[in-house]
Amino acid sequence: MLDDPVLWGFKGFPITDVELGRWVLAAEDICFKNPLYSYCFRLGKCIPITRGGGIYQEHMNEALDRLADGAWLHTFPEGKVYQEDAPIRRLKWGTASLIVRAPVTPIVLPIVHHGFEQVMPENYMFGRRPPFPLCNKGVRIHVGEPIVFDVPKLKKEAVETSRDLSFSHSGWPKTMCGLDESAQRSLYTNISDQIRQVLESLRTSSLKPN
Repeated sequence: MLDDPVLWGFKGFPITDVELGRWVLAAEDICFKNPLYSYCFRLGKCIPITRGGGIYQEHMNEALDRLADGAWLHTFPEGKVYQEDAPIRRLKWGTASLIVRAPVTPIVLPIVHHGFEQVMPENYMFGRRPPFPLCNKGVRIHVGEPIVFDVPKLKKEAVETSRDLSFSHSGWPKTMCGLDESAQRSLYTNISDQIRQVLESLRTSSLKPN
């Protein structure tokens, strides 16, 4: 719960302008578990996402609406908190599906950070987090180059590469954006892998001494 609000506290990001400030996908079971939390996180421009609810759940439509408005939408594409320093894991397809389904293809800005695991370590005492964030800890934030996806080209490639594949999932529409389920899976995997590669390259370079 700390990563997102603290992340935008560094100079150069519009933290005080409500119109320019980011929207963020937030876990419903953590950030919206009672009326008070729901009120506060909604004021903080958070969109509830149900873990395990799939990429076509109702709340994703709200995220698409925000993208249609030209808003800045922040996601954590790994979909889970990882505090160990390890290579970027396989990304969830939610971010890729938003890129594909958005009325205007959004520009993707990759960001990695280090140090939040020191501010609120998972195993601080007796295997639990500290009751309050720890002070005097260094946090480093690295912003990469923007990524622009050619979605029509990627869709065409997905259709060609998935022509001989067949899937059936009860939670998926038979077609989406003109693509059957096999093509959707191929497309989302391709976009997610490209983002993961960029994030991993940024993570690796950020670990090198200046």
